[in-house]
Amino acid sequence: MSAFPKSLSPWRALALGTALAFSGGCEPEPARESSPPTDTTPTEAAEPALHPERRGIGALTLPPRGPSALAISVDPRSSLTVTDTTILTNFTFQRVMNQLVAQSGVAGLTSLRLFQEWWDTANPAPGLGLGGPHCNDSIFAGQPALNTFPYLCPRQEGVQATTNPFISPGTNADEYVPAALVNRFDLAPASGSDCGEYRIVFVKRSGMTNPGNRNLIIFEAVLPNPNPALGLNGCRPVTDLWAKLTSLPNPTDRANLLNDFYFNGLPGFMPVVHIDNYGNRTGSVATGQVRSNQFMQGPWTLREFKLRLQICSSTTPCALRFIPVTVKTNPGGTLFSPASTHPQAPAFQGPAFPAEVPTLAVNDINLFNLNVANVFNSGQSNAQGPENDYLAAFGPGPSPFHTNIQTQLTAAGSTLTPQNIVARAEALSCAGCHQLSNGANLGGGIVWPPSAGFVHVTEQLEPGPFGTRFRISPALTTTFLPHRKAVLETFLNSSCGDATCQPWETHAACSADCP
Repeated sequence: MSAFPKSLSPWRALALGTALAFSGGCEPEPARESSPPTDTTPTEAAEPALHPERRGIGALTLPPRGPSALAISVDPRSSLTVTDTTILTNFTFQRVMNQLVAQSGVAGLTSLRLFQEWWDTANPAPGLGLGGPHCNDSIFAGQPALNTFPYLCPRQEGVQATTNPFISPGTNADEYVPAALVNRFDLAPASGSDCGEYRIVFVKRSGMTNPGNRNLIIFEAVLPNPNPALGLNGCRPVTDLWAKLTSLPNPTDRANLLNDFYFNGLPGFMPVVHIDNYGNRTGSVATGQVRSNQFMQGPWTLREFKLRLQICSSTTPCALRFIPVTVKTNPGGTLFSPASTHPQAPAFQGPAFPAEVPTLAVNDINLFNLNVANVFNSGQSNAQGPENDYLAAFGPGPSPFHTNIQTQLTAAGSTLTPQNIVARAEALSCAGCHQLSNGANLGGGIVWPPSAGFVHVTEQLEPGPFGTRFRISPALTTTFLPHRKAVLETFLNSSCGDATCQPWETHAACSADCP
């Protein structure tokens, strides 16, 4: 894959402060990168990490829609979050894992071995002796004990290292069932270096009936733009496909389009399901991740993994593994305590977190934001108990930390309180978004919308237009999907010459709209 130089639009540089580099041009089914990672625990970037749910054009204030705004409109349950069981039938967990194994080129590797190695990371060393890291290793992601924040070890999820999720489909309690295909074009950067994220949500079958044996995993692929010279317009084949799903009446036709997109790739695009899109792409080019929402024991936690290919000789791949990494934009809870003795607390409470006050103070539930350096992130986001309750750790004050936040609020002319700012940071953590912030007053008239009980895509079914479909959260239905719909429709209905300079348009690309 060839590399392209960085190119930042002024809009994105102003709004996000950090840019993703341009990805290389890809053939429809590209080979593995010529220089894949040689270490199964690569160091993650120390610079501020963009929020996994709030970045790209979805984090920008879009210009008002013009008269053509409704020329193309989309149905969120058809073109943004697809949970219809009849469409998801062929998106099996084994099919995804088989494709990743095949792409790795690792001799003798099977989907079962990869799965069992993955969940052996939740066991203490030596675990089952399958290779790869374990939860009590001193180093994860190149950082001691995931920045030395709590990391529960062992976890009950580790028993999956002895199970087979691929046998007896339909009755196997350990089977993972596809529950959602998710279009996150709103995460695409204005520069067009990638086309956003495209996700597959799987739920453990046992969780459909047993609330004490739940586990959800989400494959979150960042899809490169094969025509970065076109900017975000290079992604139009992708957005056109998702928009087309709204108008197709036949679920089989919808399923076929999505099948080709995920497993084969649109013409000129790599397939969504590719090892490079889940963490194996290194350097300055964007990649994705796999995240988990773990309920097989308390406390219920959310974790993050990168899929990494290891090269043992000059060209021979010898291992493909899911490596535990920090959970992005999830600062360790102790950092919010004015009395914290964590070594990163002074830097966090001094310049780092107060510098985020202006973006956290934006009074729009879809646009207030937080980006923190990875050194502050924890290896887990705890949805139960005090570990991730930032507001409780922060306390009523006074303290120098309170003062630092108030100073920034005063400079910004905001009437929010330091407690409001910390409450907003908590809502943007995984634990907050999934449970802790349900119904929380975030100041400025903003109340955080409720999840569906620790999840946003549930294991429960409801009637849908094509039969049954998996139920989604009120937060998605009432708040987040309408915003993503507006972002996608704004892009679909914009073009050079429409007299509106969109965030992804530049003077060089469209001087008529952007003088």
